[in-house]
Amino acid sequence: MIDLDNETLRKLQLTELELMKEVDRICRKHDIKYSLDGGTLLGAVRHGGFIPWDDDADIMMSRQEYNKFYRACKEDLDWKKYFLQEFRTDKEYRWGYSKMRKNGTVFLREGQEHIKCHCGVCIDIFIFDEVPNGYIQRRLHWISCFVIRKGLYSIVGKMKAKSIGAKVVYRFLALFPRSFWVKWLLKLAQNENGKGRKLISHLTFPNRKSIRYGISSDYYNEHTEMEFEKYPFMVIRDYDKYLTELFDDYMQLPPKEKRKIHPVSKIAL
Repeated sequence: MIDLDNETLRKLQLTELELMKEVDRICRKHDIKYSLDGGTLLGAVRHGGFIPWDDDADIMMSRQEYNKFYRACKEDLDWKKYFLQEFRTDKEYRWGYSKMRKNGTVFLREGQEHIKCHCGVCIDIFIFDEVPNGYIQRRLHWISCFVIRKGLYSIVGKMKAKSIGAKVVYRFLALFPRSFWVKWLLKLAQNENGKGRKLISHLTFPNRKSIRYGISSDYYNEHTEMEFEKYPFMVIRDYDKYLTELFDDYMQLPPKEKRKIHPVSKIAL
């Protein structure tokens, strides 16, 4: 594991900021709605930019807006400089959301050294899909998403899991091809989107227990602007309610022992 010093961490953040600006440029040009998400949205509200110890950046879009974004990138993204990574553009990619990466850089998470996909510095682009309304249907939907997430992660989990039992399960899941999990994920999204459901969710990214099944779809209805590192980005207007559901008292700084970055095995900026 590499310990990122303050100078390297800041260079990483500024590279991620460059990627965020590129996503913003394309979205504004093509009238695509997006929002800062997770710790990046929290950083905008609490710090006016990156959380000082944060090493990643998150953006979210609805499935409908992401499909527009994907089409826009095909004609408007500088593919020599940047790379929109998802199932259709990288045959080795194993995550249920997309990433925008910078070519000619490296940012490799610990435990993922054997994965052959593009591993440049990136920002995450999370895609919101609608969730069933009924409790039983919602529960079954959540279980499906859980299994899909573990299936996609299995090539990492079978080597990185701490217990023998978990490694055995991941080895079994890894027997299924990536296409199996991708088709299942897209089928779930297709079955629910466009039906005016009450909840939306990042289907393959875990939420805390209180919002396990998703967040209110109303949060995504209206957007505004907020400065992040002195640059205006789009955010959902109900960011206060959303951040409260994610982090509780989000303006309170966590204790120093919890201010951690992700384990990194290789970085080249």
